[in-house]
Amino acid sequence: MNVRISIWIAAWALLTTGARAQVVNEYQVKAAFIYNFSKFVEWPPQAFKTAKDPITICVLGQNPFGNALEETVSGKMVEGRAFIVRQLSSEPAATGCQILFVSSSERNRLHSILSDIKTTGVLTVGETETFASEGGVINFKIEAGTVRIQVNVDAAEQAKLRISSRLLSLAQIVKSKQ
Repeated sequence: MNVRISIWIAAWALLTTGARAQVVNEYQVKAAFIYNFSKFVEWPPQAFKTAKDPITICVLGQNPFGNALEETVSGKMVEGRAFIVRQLSSEPAATGCQILFVSSSERNRLHSILSDIKTTGVLTVGETETFASEGGVINFKIEAGTVRIQVNVDAAEQAKLRISSRLLSLAQIVKSKQ
């Protein structure tokens, strides 16, 4: 993905979330991406109890977003679903999360966390070098000061998630380690 497309994606993510700040930090951009992922991912029916259940975004580990994630999704809806943001202290609590952001503070436990999350319908998002290759679905990668995304399509398939080809066309595709 070239720099022009990457800049466009970041601008698109911010514009669609209504961000108005002059200076945008890395986690405001990542929060905007996470919100926009919800528009381009289709969850299996069992990921929600009812048609009106909210999309629950969970943060596992230290929360690097501050209030950015809550501010980004506040008042927003995708396919008739509002958003809830929860802070988790352990991965078993990921039940009920549709999007699970695994903070870089959890890098030493990454393999264990990803293997423990057996629930289908959880979009795992991370920010460590090996996140996608360890079995996470979407990874944020910083290149030349720009937030880029990597997608592990095999991990998405295992989680029964369907990712739009529009999102995949903007991502670097990563395979799981064998």
